[in-house]
Amino acid sequence: MTSESLHPAPAPARRTVMAAVGVAGLAVALTACGDEDSSSSSASTGGDGASQDAGAGAGSGGTELAKTSDIPEGGGKVFSDKGVVVTQPAAGQFKAFSSKCTHQGCAVSKIADGVIVCPCHNSQFSAEDGSVKKGPATQPLPAAKITVEGESIKLA
Repeated sequence: MTSESLHPAPAPARRTVMAAVGVAGLAVALTACGDEDSSSSSASTGGDGASQDAGAGAGSGGTELAKTSDIPEGGGKVFSDKGVVVTQPAAGQFKAFSSKCTHQGCAVSKIADGVIVCPCHNSQFSAEDGSVKKGPATQPLPAAKITVEGESIKLA
């Protein structure tokens, strides 16, 4: 015979289990919205923020994102798989920006009424130049380089 206790070990209290689940959920959320400086610096083109390059020397390189007819005038489209948002603030004028919010790194989700909107904390950016229209973000969306060749919009 052994001298082990016949009483089962007590289970953790419900409050302890709920706290652990909450902490794990918070860790996942913070990881998803984490701030990674490396991708924002690579998407930045510097200069005046203009991102359309329809020059003759553009060549045929680059990944095609969309047709010009796919980008609504006064609106835009988010290409989350490419990390870029393309807008058409005025007829025939195409701009591109990083789709990563400068507040906490969430992906922007939509373009409406001339603004690019981040769903995490409702930061809003100008569809024309990426500048902050409404915080909590304090930095503009970095410009991304695109080329427009005929009806094709390409990521440079």
